[in-house]
Amino acid sequence: MNEFVKIDTALADATERLRNVSDSPMLDAELLLARALDVPRTYLVAHPEDSLDPAAVERFFSAIERRSDGLPLAYISGEKEFWSMTLFVSPDTLVPRPETEVLVQQALQRIPDGESFAVLDLGTGNGAIAMAIARERSNCNVTATEISDSALAVARENANRHALPNIEFLSGDWTAPVAGRTFDLIASNPPYVPSADPDLEHLTYEPQMALASGADGLDAIRRISVEAKLIIKPGGTLLIEHGDRQQQEVARILSAEGWTEIRHVNDLAGKPRVTIASG
Repeated sequence: MNEFVKIDTALADATERLRNVSDSPMLDAELLLARALDVPRTYLVAHPEDSLDPAAVERFFSAIERRSDGLPLAYISGEKEFWSMTLFVSPDTLVPRPETEVLVQQALQRIPDGESFAVLDLGTGNGAIAMAIARERSNCNVTATEISDSALAVARENANRHALPNIEFLSGDWTAPVAGRTFDLIASNPPYVPSADPDLEHLTYEPQMALASGADGLDAIRRISVEAKLIIKPGGTLLIEHGDRQQQEVARILSAEGWTEIRHVNDLAGKPRVTIASG
C-alpha cells in the first residue's frame, strides 16, 4: 500500500479484509478509522478524498489486522455501547450483547419508578445490567457480585465513569457475598453455553468462564436457582438470560426449586431469551 492513501480507498480495502470475520465489515472499518483519526464517523463521509498520513495508516491497518484475526471490535476500541451508555470493556469481561437489554427492560417493568427496591445482579461482568438498572431506578440499591476481580475492576470503573453511586460491587461466587441478605429482584446473565459447543471456537478472545457452564450449559443456572431462592423476598422476581433453546429446561430447573409464575420473554429476533419467575 502507498505511504499516503485516501479515506475512501482505505475503507474499501479494510471492508474487504473484514468480510469473513464480521457481520458488518463496513461499519467496523469506519469505526476503526474514525478512532485512528480521532474524528466522528461523519467526517469520513464528508471527506472521502482526504489523504491519510503514514502514522494514521499504520494505526488503522494495525487495528484492521487485529479485527481480521477475530478480536472483537469492542476489545480493540475498549468500549461498547449498552443501554445508551458507553461502557469500558476488556478481555476480562464479555462484550455486552443487545439481547441482554431485553433482560434490563423486563427488570425495569417490575420496579415501579420511585420505589426503593433491593436489586441483585449475579455475575455482573463489566456491570452493564447493574448500571442500567441503577441509572433508570435511582432510588434502588443495586448490589452486583462477580467472582473475577479483574472483571469487577472494569465494572467499578464503569460505575465511576457514569457517576452511579447507588451500586455496590462485591467480590465472590454468585450469592456468597450477600449471604443473609434479601432482595426484591435478582437478575443474572450467567454463562449458558455447553462446554463442547463448537461456537466457543469463535469466541476464544472472550473469557471462557463467562461463556461455558457444563455439558448442557446449565450448571450456573442450576446454582442460581437454588441460591437465589434462599435470598429472594416473598413475591420477589428472578430474571435469567439463557440460550434460545434452553427455555424449557430452565423452566424445569426453576420449578423443581419452588419458583412459580415461570414465563419466557423473546429477544428482538423473536427467540426465547429471558426466563422470569416469582419467589
